[in-house]
Amino acid sequence: MADFHPFKSGRQFGAWLGIVPRQNSSGDKASLGRITKRGDTYLRTLLIQGAKSAVMNVDKRDDPTSRWLKPLIDRVGWQKAAVALANKNARILWAVMTREQGFDAQHVSAKPAAKQKPAPAAAPAPELAAA
Repeated sequence: MADFHPFKSGRQFGAWLGIVPRQNSSGDKASLGRITKRGDTYLRTLLIQGAKSAVMNVDKRDDPTSRWLKPLIDRVGWQKAAVALANKNARILWAVMTREQGFDAQHVSAKPAAKQKPAPAAAPAPELAAA
């Protein structure tokens, strides 16, 4: 993978790699399936193998990623947690490669402020017609 710029976001890059669940949703019911097998097989394999290694050693570490991973493993199981970590690492990889900055493990991202919709203008009160 030489150029990461065709992807607009880390989410698109993760979807291209196939490390996000397949979505079979209709209407208001979301149905997520297994991970897809798209994109670069070798890169996806490396990301998942690295994530499995981190998941298996999560009890020996106390970094922010391990603190995020511990409750996730308890909630969804170690295999899904490994794929979630691989997806997170793929997004980080995309950000590092497109922004051309070094990785900062202590970086905390801030959520962007929600776009505020302008308040609707109050409708003028209808005048009561005097009879």
